[in-house]
Amino acid sequence: MKAAANFAELRPEQLYWRCPPEAIDHETTADCPACEDIIGQDQALKSLKTGLEIKSRGYNIFITGMVGTGRTTTIKKFLEKIRTTEEIPDDLLYVNNFNKPDEPWLLTLPAGQGRVLAEGLERLINMLRTNIPELLKSQYFQEKKQAILETQQRQQREILQKFDDLVASEGFTVIQVPMGILTRPDLIPVVDGQPTPFTKLEALVREEKMTRPQLEELKQKYEKLTEQLEKLIGKLKEIDEETQAQLKNLEIEACTPLIRGGLSDLRARLPFPGVQRYLDEIEKNLARDLDLFKAGPKEEADKETGQDPYLPYRVNLLVDNSETKGAPVIMETSPTYPNLFGTIEYAYSRFGLAQTDFTRIKAGSFLKANGGYLVLNALDVLTEPGVWPTLIRTLRYQVFEIQNPISLFTISTARLKPEPIQCRVKVILIGDDYLYNLLYFYDEDFKKIFKVKAEFDSEMEKNKKAINDYVRFLKKICDEDQLRPVDKEGIAAMVEFGQRLAGWQKKLSTRFHLIADVIREADYWARQNGKDVISRQEVKTAIQEKIERVNLVERKIQELIEEGLILIDTEGQVVGQVNGLAVYDTGELTFGKPTRITARTSTGRAGVINIEREADLSGRTHNKGVLILTGYLRGKYAQDKPFALSASLAFEQSYSGVDGDSASAAEVYAILSSLSGLPLRQDMAVTGSINQRGEIQPIGGVNEKIEGFYQVCKARGLTGTQGVIIPHQNIKNLMLREEVVQAVAEGRFHIYPIKTVDEGMEILTGVKAGERLGNGQYEEGTVNQLVDSGILQLALTWEEFEDKALWKEIEKESESATGEKEEV
Repeated sequence: MKAAANFAELRPEQLYWRCPPEAIDHETTADCPACEDIIGQDQALKSLKTGLEIKSRGYNIFITGMVGTGRTTTIKKFLEKIRTTEEIPDDLLYVNNFNKPDEPWLLTLPAGQGRVLAEGLERLINMLRTNIPELLKSQYFQEKKQAILETQQRQQREILQKFDDLVASEGFTVIQVPMGILTRPDLIPVVDGQPTPFTKLEALVREEKMTRPQLEELKQKYEKLTEQLEKLIGKLKEIDEETQAQLKNLEIEACTPLIRGGLSDLRARLPFPGVQRYLDEIEKNLARDLDLFKAGPKEEADKETGQDPYLPYRVNLLVDNSETKGAPVIMETSPTYPNLFGTIEYAYSRFGLAQTDFTRIKAGSFLKANGGYLVLNALDVLTEPGVWPTLIRTLRYQVFEIQNPISLFTISTARLKPEPIQCRVKVILIGDDYLYNLLYFYDEDFKKIFKVKAEFDSEMEKNKKAINDYVRFLKKICDEDQLRPVDKEGIAAMVEFGQRLAGWQKKLSTRFHLIADVIREADYWARQNGKDVISRQEVKTAIQEKIERVNLVERKIQELIEEGLILIDTEGQVVGQVNGLAVYDTGELTFGKPTRITARTSTGRAGVINIEREADLSGRTHNKGVLILTGYLRGKYAQDKPFALSASLAFEQSYSGVDGDSASAAEVYAILSSLSGLPLRQDMAVTGSINQRGEIQPIGGVNEKIEGFYQVCKARGLTGTQGVIIPHQNIKNLMLREEVVQAVAEGRFHIYPIKTVDEGMEILTGVKAGERLGNGQYEEGTVNQLVDSGILQLALTWEEFEDKALWKEIEKESESATGEKEEV
């Protein structure tokens, strides 16, 4: 066999980028200003600026990005900066509709004027409660009132005197007959100077002291006089009603100047048509409700109902912008329906009936943000009942009507329908790409209402400016949390950690909440070590401790490997077996560990059988990878012969599912080993995906995978031959732990970048891959020649098997035909 050439492995400086001290402009964070700008989100800021400055309908904003990229902090700073340049929105008030109390009027007034109206009406009520009783007790008013009453009494006396004279002339007198607690006037005959009821007159007739005609005559007179009495009573009632009307008009005439005078200041200070119309209604209704004020200032509420008797003249200042500076900015962290859209509160009577009025209308965050900006978490909005459809409907029509959804299920004596409010709110939703795409494709209104998308990147370009932005950010955290300053080496370690998070040597992470957590914990370790500054050592300790708090699963898997319960070889050579590398994600931690991949091949037509798929443990991407490697095998080795191969692939001891195509290179190596009979090195692990042309493609989690295999090798003892094969494109992603880099520098561990499947086979077998010659055959004694011969042998075996099967079928048919002839 032809030996493979030696392959170049990666140098230690290619495995880890160390931040040069000259890239940092300050010795410690104490020497630099704190960061006040948004770092690394130039495109997102540009999108935000566009969305905020376009005031047309539908230009609301949806912010996407990973948690910790500064989405909330950025929009908060951005809005605080621009809010002061915008107009203060109007106050919103609900007032009583005197004609239709269940449909309150809406008043919009310039900022601060709503309070003027509310306080002015409060002063008016208090003034009338004091002054009206005094006015009605004044000598001037009492004299006028007495004159009206005397006129009434004189008229009634004259009428009654005439009637009394008439009754007496006819032989009757007027008496008062009790009827329960009341009395009514009646007539009774006078006989011999004494009032005598008709029952006694009947007795006199029987005693012949009075004749029957005389009695009948009295009865006729009684009926006539009674009719006149009824008319008299009606006349007296008319006089009484007229008197009451005169007294009422007198009160109105006396109090109207007082009411007008109390309203004059409000009319002058609030010359708005809606307010003037409302004050006209107040003036008219106050004149009608003077009885409210006769009791004086001590009467506060109706003792029966507990309600404010002056409620119709109160003002519900729904949104008060008197102290607002610029446009309002509302960050609603709990967007329940009442919190966001307000509600109409109810009070319950002792009979369980719900009662409400216009003063119980309460504004939510949406109305408080009217004329400004409302920031919401998209997931919270979608999970709260009724919030999303109401939000979309309101933004679509820009009209909002406050209602209480619970009122649909309560027994109420009153249901309010407040006048709708014209809305002008810019809504900013914060979510992720999944939610955005879900809404964009499944909600037709979403794309019309949220026309601006601001994408926050999780990484930024690594340059000197970005590095010093990191320094200023660390300074900000140190100032806010009163932490120790970070020295230059500590700063460098934090920048290197940011690069590890980004997963690319040309990038730095913008997930600043993780950066902030590490520096806070590093300060703790500096305090434990009695240091005044945070150095590289404290940063490294903080990172390691953070990992160890959440790596229980990793430790358990490592323990199973070391105990031999999970079978992993790190020495020797085996045919059809290779160490693949898998990444585990627990949410808090991502780590890598090796996994054994095996392949068995035989004659057949089944192709490559993915055992994980057959067991329903394979994801779609992994299934695709297996199909691709099948195409690679067909394209390279089955152009001049049948592909009579049945091969089974398995991730040994995998019980929770496999996904991703990063093991497709390892899988193809296992199949090629089985076909060629060449054993594969077990002191190497492989990662990388392939295409149908046999080119190695980059994968994710390369650092975790290398470190995972290194930990296994380290536990069993480094032999100096162990290492990992990776795609050459992943070199730029390397940011390995210091101990791995040190092991490579000492020649105890190796990392090989490859470009093709052939290069990987040469490293794993030590045999040259071999090129195809002009006659279509591969070089003798090479990997490809042995694989090609193996597939050819399988094809010949299959053809021989098919020939035998064919002859057996012919013989069977011949015997059947012979038997039929004999029967005939």
